[in-house]
Amino acid sequence: MNTHKKSDILSYILIVIGAIMASFSVALILLPNDAIDYGTAGVAIIISKQTGLPLAPCVFGVFIPFIIAGYIVLGRSFTIKATMGSIAYTLGIRFFEGIPFELNTEHFLAVAFGGAILGAGLSLILRYGGCIDGSEILANIVVKRLSDKTGRNYSMTPVLLAFNALVYVTVFITIDATAALLSLLVYVVATAVIDHFTDHFEAIKQVTIITQEPDKIIVDIKNKLNKTCTIMDSRGAIAGENSTLICYISYFELPIMKDIISEHTGSFSTVSTIDEILR
Repeated sequence: MNTHKKSDILSYILIVIGAIMASFSVALILLPNDAIDYGTAGVAIIISKQTGLPLAPCVFGVFIPFIIAGYIVLGRSFTIKATMGSIAYTLGIRFFEGIPFELNTEHFLAVAFGGAILGAGLSLILRYGGCIDGSEILANIVVKRLSDKTGRNYSMTPVLLAFNALVYVTVFITIDATAALLSLLVYVVATAVIDHFTDHFEAIKQVTIITQEPDKIIVDIKNKLNKTCTIMDSRGAIAGENSTLICYISYFELPIMKDIISEHTGSFSTVSTIDEILR
């Protein structure tokens, strides 16, 4: 078994572990303490509470359209990981709902602890190329469409904030103010943990590639990501003349970029987070 396949298997395992951690937090800590998850999982929880339908089917049902959209925009590899994570999360919700468990502490502490576990689980999923939240896929699609039309790069943060604001307003109206405030605390804690381990996944990523064969990489980036590059001549102390390519992409496009780079041996690349691009 080659190194690439071992890496893929490890990523699938860690995505499943992350999904189980997230489902444990939601089913056994957050929901019993009157808080809900955010994103599309939050939408599914609201639907379940308002209709009386089982939560697990609601979660998977809400996420299915986003999986399909992710396949169209982000490709097969992402879709496989997203589907695997979603199934593990759904089965985890179903399993943990049947376990008698009570965290005997104040709601505030329980929700903060649950949000940290949720954030840790989602960090694993995001770090290894998966996703169990359709709002992130939606934000990526919106940003990609805007970038394709305007030629500019945008952060996913405004879309994510707007989506989750709608979720919390809905919780406030349909459930109560306490649930909305506790759920907002979950979002703050979970996103703080995610940002720590994924280096602001919602921000723009700058990929710098140093290579002696830039043309093929540029063609692949254009065909697979519909992105262009800035090209600069550079010189290495040992390697000599080469080219430096700079490309701006979203976090969810990173796995595709990594595949492109891995197909072209002899290149060196780095990834950094860009908070803002001025024009």
